[in-house]
Amino acid sequence: MAEYPFAEVITSEEDLRAIIGHPSKLVQNKVNTRLDEFQRDFIAQSPFILIATANAEGSMDVSPKGDPPGFVLVLDDQTLVIPDRPGNRRADTFTNIIQNPNIGLIFLIPGNQETLRVNGKARVVRDEAISQRLSVQGKAPKLMIAVHIEEAFFHCAKCAVRSNLWEQDAWPAQEDVPSLAAALIAQQQLAISVEKLQADLDEDVKTELY
Repeated sequence: MAEYPFAEVITSEEDLRAIIGHPSKLVQNKVNTRLDEFQRDFIAQSPFILIATANAEGSMDVSPKGDPPGFVLVLDDQTLVIPDRPGNRRADTFTNIIQNPNIGLIFLIPGNQETLRVNGKARVVRDEAISQRLSVQGKAPKLMIAVHIEEAFFHCAKCAVRSNLWEQDAWPAQEDVPSLAAALIAQQQLAISVEKLQADLDEDVKTELY
């Protein structure tokens, strides 16, 4: 693999700490091994999460998931269940978990500057009683991700503040953002117009949410 000739590559934690220093006691002590009441409340209000997994070789994937607030079910202080909804059937998260159970989650709440990070071990599961609790529009998930929590902690607001993530006036104009349809057509040399493919994609979103 060709590598860009950077001036310096940091290869040891000793060198890293010499540059950035060490975390404060407050930061070191904020990690829980099970959910507390504040973390439970945050999950109950979160409509959007990011799921990080890796396959047996360590190749990473991050997948976004979203549903009505509180869609991630807290079974107990160390167990979460995430419902699966209809998608593109790549199933990268599922295939990774089958090979490698390590998982990382980030919970977001629109307008809230902090995020909640959860790390642990995951399994792909089926359970009729639990899936019925996770039904939306009368449709229960066929599969779920069960997470055994090993770490849970809040992440500070600096990244959200720097990015103006929730400041609508700072958002880029949508016409400046590349469309999925245009990207797919260019990538795969498809014989279809941007307008037609985008209409098909929009229709799929309308009719295949659950």
